[in-house]
Amino acid sequence: MKGILQSEALTKFTYILETSAYPREHEQLKGLREATVEKHNFWSVMNVPVDEGQFISMLLKIMNAKKTIEIGVFTGYSLLATALALPQDGKVIAIDPDKEAYQTGLPFIRKAGVEHKINFISSEAITVLNDLIADGKEEGTVDFAFVDADKENYLNYHEPLLKLVKVGGVIAYDNTLWFGSVAQSDEEEMMDFVRAGRVHLRKLNEFLASDPRIELSHLSIGDGVALCRRLY
Repeated sequence: MKGILQSEALTKFTYILETSAYPREHEQLKGLREATVEKHNFWSVMNVPVDEGQFISMLLKIMNAKKTIEIGVFTGYSLLATALALPQDGKVIAIDPDKEAYQTGLPFIRKAGVEHKINFISSEAITVLNDLIADGKEEGTVDFAFVDADKENYLNYHEPLLKLVKVGGVIAYDNTLWFGSVAQSDEEEMMDFVRAGRVHLRKLNEFLASDPRIELSHLSIGDGVALCRRLY
């Protein structure tokens, strides 16, 4: 399971999933999650866990969000959770170079009746973000942005997203606790990909903590989520 929780805390996490998350999981979200595990095995952890998907859904509804950006789609669990939460005329710009992975979740998106809300763009995200800004009509129009992609580019995404998200809008960065490694010392043992991502996420967390343009709330849900509300 994806998340920073271990030992006793893992038991609590399982309790949350079994008592409130799984029973309320949308049928097509469940189908997408199971299909992802079957096809992608270990890499299914790249999708957000069920409780985080439900958190995103509730946050979007509280915000009355209508227009969002998602950077990093994989098979689309968080994307489907977002599309389900948006009103019928809501829109998601979903960006990921891996169209094949997106195809895994597309049948469930279609069954849920929300494909019309999604504009999937198979591309590197920075190119799309710069194109949106260059268009001249997109700055300050986005309610919510969710980033769950290449960790080395999180900081590169921050500046264009701050232009695209409206004042009062929210940017959410996923995996900001990175299996708990951001709190560990350099000497502790960890897998190579964890150590590499840890460097980038520590830099991001330090930057966000001192960025005066945002209000920051760092949550321990899933693998860590940094919520950044644009102030100006």
